[in-house]
Amino acid sequence: MVDLGAGTGRLTAELARAAGRVIAVELDHSLAARLHGRWPNVQVVEADAREVELPREPFRVVANLPFAGTNEILRHLLDDPRVPLVRADLVVEWGVAVKRALPWPSTVNGVVWGAWYSTRVARRLPRSAFAPPPSVDAAVLVFERRPAPLVPIERASGYRRFVARGFREGRRLVRAEPRQLDPYEWAARYLAGA
Repeated sequence: MVDLGAGTGRLTAELARAAGRVIAVELDHSLAARLHGRWPNVQVVEADAREVELPREPFRVVANLPFAGTNEILRHLLDDPRVPLVRADLVVEWGVAVKRALPWPSTVNGVVWGAWYSTRVARRLPRSAFAPPPSVDAAVLVFERRPAPLVPIERASGYRRFVARGFREGRRLVRAEPRQLDPYEWAARYLAGA
């Protein structure tokens, strides 16, 4: 289990009770120092969640992401489908959760990540649930690895290029409005033409 942006350790403490091994990643030196040694099954890594080396064996992430770094952390977790991420339950801003979970209008990242992960909003979290409360509501956004990928992992770089080109060229390449196609439709078009 990995906790990205562990902060004061509120979530880390719950994960330590529930999981056999937890990696708590925290960038702030003083917060990371306070986490060291509090739980015998927690390894504290003082690093930026956008750049930390991810486990090489299958792993899960449960984290309350720093709102300012959400997109960079998502790219770090999801861009390379060879990263053995099994599932990520992430607390993010409500608007980000809705944008990432809805299939339309699609985005380049949503289409690419959707080839290997299903995405859903598990629940809405009112701002009053946090201390101190943020200026917006949040949600638990879940990414779960698909049992059967829509595009083979070994073809990931070609698929990413195809999607980027399709969003640039639009109807000429994909014969539809790119933002109206979901990950299944993008994958089918790629595999049919590749």
